[in-house]
Amino acid sequence: MTDPNDRSLSRAARQAMPVALDVAVEIAKHNGVCIRPVVLRRLDVHTGLTEDVNVPCGATMEAKCPPCAKRNRYLRMAQCREGWHLEDEPAITPDEPTEEQRWLVEFRADMQAQRDTAEQAGDDTTDLDAVLTGLDEEINAAGMRGNLLGRTTGKRNRSTRRRQDAPDLPKRARQNTTLGRTFTSSDGKAYRPSLFVTLTLPSYGRVRAGHGVPVDPDTYDYPRAARDALHFSKLVDRFVQNLRRVAGYDVQYFSSVEPQKRLAPHLHMAVRGTMPRAEIKAIAAATYHQVWWPAVDEVKFDGDHLPVWTPRTDLPDGQTHADGQDGDYLDPATGELLPTWREALDRLDADDEAEPLHVLRFGPQVDVQGILAGTPDADQCIRYLSKYLTKSLGDTLDTDNPAQRAHAARMTEALRYEPCSPACPNWLRYGVQPKGAKAGMAPGRCRGKAHKPEHLGYAGRRVLVSRKWSNKTLAEHKRDRRTWVMEALGLADEIPDPHRYIWKPAPAGDDTIPSLALRLLRMVAERQRWRATLITLQAKATGQPTQDLSAMREAA
Repeated sequence: MTDPNDRSLSRAARQAMPVALDVAVEIAKHNGVCIRPVVLRRLDVHTGLTEDVNVPCGATMEAKCPPCAKRNRYLRMAQCREGWHLEDEPAITPDEPTEEQRWLVEFRADMQAQRDTAEQAGDDTTDLDAVLTGLDEEINAAGMRGNLLGRTTGKRNRSTRRRQDAPDLPKRARQNTTLGRTFTSSDGKAYRPSLFVTLTLPSYGRVRAGHGVPVDPDTYDYPRAARDALHFSKLVDRFVQNLRRVAGYDVQYFSSVEPQKRLAPHLHMAVRGTMPRAEIKAIAAATYHQVWWPAVDEVKFDGDHLPVWTPRTDLPDGQTHADGQDGDYLDPATGELLPTWREALDRLDADDEAEPLHVLRFGPQVDVQGILAGTPDADQCIRYLSKYLTKSLGDTLDTDNPAQRAHAARMTEALRYEPCSPACPNWLRYGVQPKGAKAGMAPGRCRGKAHKPEHLGYAGRRVLVSRKWSNKTLAEHKRDRRTWVMEALGLADEIPDPHRYIWKPAPAGDDTIPSLALRLLRMVAERQRWRATLITLQAKATGQPTQDLSAMREAA
């Protein structure tokens, strides 16, 4: 062994020695321990004791924490498997309201009546409004969902007439079920098949097979590719709506969004129940989404000629702009205020000849597979659905391929000035104030997720799960896994009282908190103790030697 403190060693020899913290991190990864634990200070209100607890960071991407990302992937796989081939209708009957909940709603009704009376009499309702706001918070805290006020802003409605260039879809009578059809074989065995569907976006130009790089970057339609990526999640929502309309039952799904080699997002979807392949392909062909946003074909502000922010200091104290702004952007040359987001949409609504900014459609490549529960195909599809969930869209790039790096750079540049949402600062480039505009905005400097190179324009969720898929939340699936482990260890899995502990982040610079390396070593020792206990219990149950089971786990 070589002592790193031996000054007779050369600098190169000392630099070649591994860093102790790096070794601790690698050991933690190998044992499935979070490498970025968050220290939270927990106060027990019953005993008054305070202790520091290492909480896993819960990262979903390997770049941040591989062990946490791996656990989240397995959790998603369990969620997908449990809901794909359900045989019984999930129970979703709400609980009966408690006396406390009834009293809160009745009391709010009385306060609402007092507020309405005061408003009709012309009295000040500020205090009553504050009471109503507090009651609404108490109602939600008491375990009731929803908002008693309902929608507080008007909803923009456009014509629901289908486009002339889109085929019509049939509509079947709706059945109140989430389960698909059951088929019985000649031997009397019942089968309930489901579907695995893959949807892609259309072509933007020829690409090289196996690489996804455009053959001719100058003719590749990057603007269209960027807009399709930005609004892809809305196109998926339209597909689900059409799927349920044609299927005639409440179709449930588990889907994941992944990147193709050409950097366009595409969708893998596990669907409960079955339909003819021809119908699925017809639904995909007839599905579209129209983006009704102001036009962006004319650049009005660029370079040094940018809108100027002017605070609305002329308004009385406490009063703000109708759109919630405390100022406005104006044209520095003319001094005219730019139209707000609401005003721009009003102009669009008033124009009968207006066209949508963009129309999304799926490409012709639609793959539909029938899957039976408990088959190797089902397991393979579940693994495929979760294959890329631990990586961002940009992590799939071939960094050793200069052509693909250049392709990604051109895609990022196409997204630079493309508005990603109503609140995107890029609207200033086209003469429109973003929704909720504020000082300091500038085109090309949007901090939205869609504009970051690692997301390639897609800002939506990577996993899309319908509400009645497994009738459980992700937290409940995690609880099931914890219950199994606790039962295997022979420990009581008691649900802690949520009001017993008060959690707070540990103060930065607190010298009582151990170093990261020491915390990792303690967590590794705890994980190894749990693993040894599990192996011992499994050996007793199966009759296999403990050494064999340990070797099998290491190999896996």
